[in-house]
Amino acid sequence: MSRTTPSTILPIQRVMADATPRAWRDGIVLETRPVDLVVAFLDGDVTQLRVADADTLVSVGDPVAHHPAAEILSAGGRKTTARVA
Repeated sequence: MSRTTPSTILPIQRVMADATPRAWRDGIVLETRPVDLVVAFLDGDVTQLRVADADTLVSVGDPVAHHPAAEILSAGGRKTTARVA
């Protein structure tokens, strides 16, 4: 029997992300903490994102994508909520 982890992404967030695919921003993780990440985006912006279990989701140097309107972070094939801190 396999166990699945419930998604933290709400259906409305998925709809928003699908409706505005150009809003995704690519970046690299600069710093991880238990509840947030610091990400350097490819456009030169550096942002702190509030992400539950951030330090177990990604490591420094990992590529990520953030959708600011839908508040979704995609990293390594996993998606979770991410709000600007």
